[in-house]
Amino acid sequence: MNDVTPTRSALLELVEEQRAVRDGYQFLDEKRLLLAAEMLRQLRRYEGALAAFEERAQPALDALRAAVGRHGLNGVQVYPAVPLENIEIQVARHQLLGVKLLEAGWRGEPGKTPAAEHPSPEAELARGLFADLVRRAAALAALAGNLERLRFEYRRTERRARALEGVLIPEIDSAIKELETRLEEIEQEETIRVRQA
Repeated sequence: MNDVTPTRSALLELVEEQRAVRDGYQFLDEKRLLLAAEMLRQLRRYEGALAAFEERAQPALDALRAAVGRHGLNGVQVYPAVPLENIEIQVARHQLLGVKLLEAGWRGEPGKTPAAEHPSPEAELARGLFADLVRRAAALAALAGNLERLRFEYRRTERRARALEGVLIPEIDSAIKELETRLEEIEQEETIRVRQA
């Protein structure tokens, strides 16, 4: 701070800079709170979607085991899948404080499934249950992406806020105190000079 000439205008500039930095810190602090709240909301949605996905995954795996038991692994591998060409993953985008948030869903109906050479209720059940899992995976993936983007932005905001709080604000406060002290010394010297003259 020794390179700044001690004047009232320099002090006023520093005080103005201090105010701007504190406003910036306050904004970043509020942004952290909003991001954390949105992260919690998205996390609750993700946990609910994941629980529903996992709840349906076990019956799908059981049905797959039954189909493999009936047809063998090669038979299941060549069993016709649910055609998804009529399916569109619909994505809605919105932003929160510059963070892109997505909601994804499955729009449309699967096409007509080709007939299997050797159909069975086990394979049909497995095919239907796994088609449902694929449908649910789109929403789950969007929520996981939202959480990752929110986490990244939260950490970036946190680093910036800490830099202001731990480095810049104390430096400016110290510079203001030093400048005020130097100005007081100059005023005292001038007062003494005026009295001696």
